[in-house]
Amino acid sequence: MKCLRFCQYLILMIGVIFAITACQLNSKHQSLESAPSTPPRLDDCRVISHAQGETEICGQPERIAVLGPFVLEPLIALGIQPVAFADQVAWHQGDYDQPSQQIPYLGEYITNSLTNVGLAYQPSIETLIKVQPDLILGADFNNTEQYEVLSEIAPTLLLKWDETETNVTTIAKAAGHPEKARPLIAEMKRKIETVKADFLPFVEDHSNILLLSSSQLSEIYLGNTAHGLCSSLLVDLGFNLVAPEGVRENQAGMPVPISLETLTQVKDADAIILLGSNLNELATPDSLREQQLAGLKQAWADNAIAQSLDASKAERVYFIPAYLCLGLPGPIGTELYLEELKKQLLSNPQS
Repeated sequence: MKCLRFCQYLILMIGVIFAITACQLNSKHQSLESAPSTPPRLDDCRVISHAQGETEICGQPERIAVLGPFVLEPLIALGIQPVAFADQVAWHQGDYDQPSQQIPYLGEYITNSLTNVGLAYQPSIETLIKVQPDLILGADFNNTEQYEVLSEIAPTLLLKWDETETNVTTIAKAAGHPEKARPLIAEMKRKIETVKADFLPFVEDHSNILLLSSSQLSEIYLGNTAHGLCSSLLVDLGFNLVAPEGVRENQAGMPVPISLETLTQVKDADAIILLGSNLNELATPDSLREQQLAGLKQAWADNAIAQSLDASKAERVYFIPAYLCLGLPGPIGTELYLEELKKQLLSNPQS
């Protein structure tokens, strides 16, 4: 099923499976006004390359349907508002008439009501037809099998999960605002460089980071290259990602499971970042942060092996919600992740 594929591709990276395989949205959808009757200018067409090939888009789309937070994030970061949305988890049923309370992290950037078109990996085709979008944005790991059907409704682009700069550029071009991409990317890089200067003293003293992801220590994953922004941003800040002796990243790009006992082999970890991902029980958007870390801190504190590690003894173990960097691998997630890293690592008296 689509949820299982998503879990294997993404949520496996954070050591948890979304408990939504049996969930079905019985959302009450409201119809929006039909698309403008003015046809697009035929001379204003461009061919957009994406994960599923190439798609021609004419004119400037005004009714964009978005399948998943991974593509919603770059769209709204560009200042472009969609008319319909399908979240990855059934946080909310019914249309998004109060998005700031109904869409985790991103809802505050939404300025209008959105039609709920189901789940990102299983969108309601019937509702999408009623919405009459002139552009559909999805993700390759969610919507490849539905691509032909979606393309019959509207021009459809499928994007790769963590190719931030490419996705921003592609969406800006598709939406008819190519000029918005470069400044957004430049600003994102500027913020990273600014925060990098703040981290310099910490990095000089504690450069080696052991990055892990887990729900409640029942499964632990090495959080290096397979974790996209979660790991790449640490490298950009000057950190060196370490691993247990003899453990290598999976060549297929999937996260590597390791045992708690294996962590004792890591002798050079100055600090540990643990990405908490407890999403086994559906939570409301406003409790998402607490839900991801639920029980993880206490489990770490109660575990003799975890407490025997040098980083624990030095009080340099940090717990960060995984959704910040895995669920939001673009400009907004970058800023949120930077703020969380700065708040925890630079405010710790042991730093």
